Amino acid sequence: MSSRAEILASLKANQPATRALPEDLENPVIFESPVSVFATMLTNIGGSAVEVSGFEEIKTYLKEHFSGLPRIISTLPELSDVTERDWIDHEPHSYENVDLAIIAAHFGVAENSALWITESLMQQRVIPFICQQLAVVVRKTDILSNMHQAYTRIADSSYGFGTFIAGPSKTADIEQSLVLGAHGPKNMTVFLVD
Repeated sequence: MSSRAEILASLKANQPATRALPEDLENPVIFESPVSVFATMLTNIGGSAVEVSGFEEIKTYLKEHFSGLPRIISTLPELSDVTERDWIDHEPHSYENVDLAIIAAHFGVAENSALWITESLMQQRVIPFICQQLAVVVRKTDILSNMHQAYTRIADSSYGFGTFIAGPSKTADIEQSLVLGAHGPKNMTVFLVD
């Protein structure tokens, strides 16, 4: 018997006994106020949640907090008068100097502040990962309580590429030194729209 076969046989012979799923998996938590839980979770992981009534408030916020940035792009036509025009459908490397990208999300998840975004909302797959800062617009009515609801919602969807994004990019080394923006945006702002 080969060493590979011995290892696999040993693993098969020493499997733990099966047991029922934990109760919280079968009955996931439903939050009374998923928007406030989402905002708290996002803040806890280094992002910012901004509640707004519409796109005019988003424009005001952008002018107050991001006005000094040279390159701001958005996939949202409502923000075209305050962002760069004609940036879509260029070679992906041309976006390496994007300071702020503003995109929409299909929905958010309160328990971990993840946002579900497909390629149709990104325009270019690289956009939410290559920019220095990321802002995402999502309706408050599209904040779900848990990932069970999220997977149910996307179960029958058809998309080429989709991802859950939660907060700014971060990594920590063995010395417990936290670095923001190591693999993506340094910070993330989520506009929660009425």
